Amino acid sequence: MPRYRAAFLMLVIAGAMWVAGCREDGDIQISGLTFNGVKQVDKDALANALQTKQGSWIPWSRKRFFDRRAFEADLKRIEAFYRDRGFPDARVRSFDVKLNDAQDKVDVTLDITEGEPIRVAAIEMRGFDVLPPDRQKTLHDTLPLRPEQPVDRQLLIASRERALNALRDEGYPYAEVTVSEEEAGARALRVVLDATPGVLAHFGEVDVRGYATVSEEVIRRQLTFKPGDRYARQDLRDSQRQLYGLELFEFANIEPLEEPVLMNEEVPVRVTVAEGKQQRIMTGIGYGTEEQARARIRWEHRNLFGGAQKGGVEAKWSSLDRGVRADYRQPYFLSSRMSLNFDAQAWQAAEPVYSTEQLGGRVLLRHQPNAQNFWTIGLTNEYQRSTIDDAALRDLTIRDDLIALGLDPTTGESSGTLSAITFDVTRDTTNSLLNATRGYRVAGHVEQAGKWLWGTYNFWSATAEGRHFATIANRLTIANRIRIGSIVATGGNEANVPFYRRFYLGGSSSIRGWGRFDVSPLEQGFPIGGLSMVEGSSELRLPLAGKFGVAAFFDFGNVWRESWNVDLRDLRYAVGPGLRYQTPIGPARFDVGYQLNPIEGLLVNGEPQKRRFRLHFSIGQAF
Repeated sequence: MPRYRAAFLMLVIAGAMWVAGCREDGDIQISGLTFNGVKQVDKDALANALQTKQGSWIPWSRKRFFDRRAFEADLKRIEAFYRDRGFPDARVRSFDVKLNDAQDKVDVTLDITEGEPIRVAAIEMRGFDVLPPDRQKTLHDTLPLRPEQPVDRQLLIASRERALNALRDEGYPYAEVTVSEEEAGARALRVVLDATPGVLAHFGEVDVRGYATVSEEVIRRQLTFKPGDRYARQDLRDSQRQLYGLELFEFANIEPLEEPVLMNEEVPVRVTVAEGKQQRIMTGIGYGTEEQARARIRWEHRNLFGGAQKGGVEAKWSSLDRGVRADYRQPYFLSSRMSLNFDAQAWQAAEPVYSTEQLGGRVLLRHQPNAQNFWTIGLTNEYQRSTIDDAALRDLTIRDDLIALGLDPTTGESSGTLSAITFDVTRDTTNSLLNATRGYRVAGHVEQAGKWLWGTYNFWSATAEGRHFATIANRLTIANRIRIGSIVATGGNEANVPFYRRFYLGGSSSIRGWGRFDVSPLEQGFPIGGLSMVEGSSELRLPLAGKFGVAAFFDFGNVWRESWNVDLRDLRYAVGPGLRYQTPIGPARFDVGYQLNPIEGLLVNGEPQKRRFRLHFSIGQAF
């Protein structure tokens, strides 16, 4: 009966629309789409499954128009959507299609009765004895479909695929997994995953095709397996990632050539690649509130000596920094997991409180065992000269402080050679480098300068950072960051730390209520940097229509002059809103930061601070 009543109402509404405006399908915009009664499924997922969609309020964005046939089909799609998610009794109880006074827009309201779902009573795994007990438990505990949840068909398929892949990663490429359901009481089912592992297999011969200027040896050394190793699907994926990591191939595919009927114990593998351009020139121009106008040009060769070596030269200019850099990367050093990197630069930076010139380079040994983890150890050697702002130099009351910082009190300069050993370790599980919405990143950095090395400066430093991203209801992203660090000067002499290596906070990617490097210990109102710091941020990111989005942020932090001297009662706070627009190179970002507790006596451009807010425009998320 409900289906016939819905069809009748649909005919009445369609007739009313024709009488009201004599318009045809495609003329009336959908200005609103509302679901009532939707509590146990994702409204956004339901809306995305329909052809009838709400248009955007932004004038130049895509408009959506009402189509009667599509709407009638959507009524059936809604019930099918619910059935696939374990709600067999869900129905569209009623709907309302309301025209506006101008009869050119319509609001659609759907009232849905969800009913009671059929739930998973238990999940039983049979035939998985070939997996170690701990792997069996981990697999069972991480299946997408969980007990007490509705019997969601998509999660059921995903659970089968995960179980199948667990067997294939353990050496059983011909494994099969079937799914069955057994009655387990009123509105409850027991889900059974039944495995047929097949034979234990090993990798066979590897056939490489498609290469031209890149040698076959380069391709083979990126593979994480060799003939005779136990078959593992994960090795195929890791090897493919390794090939793409060379940045030499537009296409790289690794596939087993097994015959399921024969179930061979040796699985031959085919590697197919398609080479891309090896020499590139990249240019870019842009604008940001800190760098202002900027320009960049880079030339690079991605197969410099025929062994996938990468070399490049880059030049950049902006009001903040400028110079030339050259770099070289040997991708295979001792093993496919390790690379050796060299870079050199002649660089000049003009920060708000000081300027610095650097000439030198570094060598880095990098080890990356998988896509999420890597560590590097490096040796830095560079000559630097720093000069503080003229306004500070003219202030004779801070003469003694300039001397303590290693600056010539008459010229405001310091110079010397920095030689240091560095160690970095990182774990990154985020889903995007440009705009992460889930996962986390933790990183640590330790540096020792001087001591048993040559060079003018003598100190050691340590910093640690953590970031976390989570998305709620497939839309709202919650992003958090915390960073701490300290520098210890040998003998307590601050002159052993170069001026440009001291900590400063504030700016478009730091505490956004202040300008770049404004948050720091002061001398007569002038920021001089510190040896300890804490900073953090929490941000809510919400996409709107099209490529637009909004954000709200809360930033905090401070810098202290002495080593390991952190006082959490003495933090600076800033809040504000932001606007985002997605671009291919990351979101264009406009933020307005407001100081909750201004810094007393701060000088900006030699004058007392006149406002408690800052405007920031940049490309890329703040973190």
